[in-house]
Amino acid sequence: MLLLIFFPVGVSAGRYWFGESRGNWQTADRSSAGLLPLPSHHPDAVIRVYGARTVRWKAIFAIHTWIVVKEQNAATYTRYDYTAWGAPIRTNGFTADARWFGAVPETIAAVDGPEASRLIPKIRHVIENYKFSAYGDYNAWPGPNSNTFVQAALDAVPELKTVLPPTAIGKDYPYRGEWFGLTASGTGVYASLGGYLGLTIGWVEGLEFNFLGAVVGLDIRRPALKLPGLGRLGMTAGI
Repeated sequence: MLLLIFFPVGVSAGRYWFGESRGNWQTADRSSAGLLPLPSHHPDAVIRVYGARTVRWKAIFAIHTWIVVKEQNAATYTRYDYTAWGAPIRTNGFTADARWFGAVPETIAAVDGPEASRLIPKIRHVIENYKFSAYGDYNAWPGPNSNTFVQAALDAVPELKTVLPPTAIGKDYPYRGEWFGLTASGTGVYASLGGYLGLTIGWVEGLEFNFLGAVVGLDIRRPALKLPGLGRLGMTAGI
């Protein structure tokens, strides 16, 4: 188990130190990555969940995730982030599909049309009533952080059948205060000791073991290994 944790993290560290060059985070590129069409060209309702490597050395271990929604015929997208500065829930603080301080985001979930219209109110309700919304509530590790926030929204819409990558450290933080129960999809069970140690078993979620935030696991539904630092090795999670 230790090998499955430390070896992938070591590979990710090498990739970071020798391969990544995003420069100074204060001047890093935060422009659109071109993942979304102009709202005027896409009248359908939209839900997107994006993730990109965090800044500086934390990129070895973790990604930052965020949510984008647009109602049918809306003129703009709405982006929600949960950040460490100011009021944690930040609305439209960045371009909807922007690079995260130079890192190009990956699409974790994508829904358009009537299904998106049906689910957007559920997502907005969770965001508007999120428990950790006050100044100082953000905690990078083990949570609540950006990934805890996005996981809470995903838990409210199990129809998406979306599982955050193993690099989304903080997704297993028990934001509702429950240490065990059914997974959001209803296809399995989970147990968590404050986000420091946990186990999840489910058809949608797969098998995941959380050790101090590092996730090792196996996805049977879409065959892949889940490794800390590296993410999924195998089939994509599907969008």
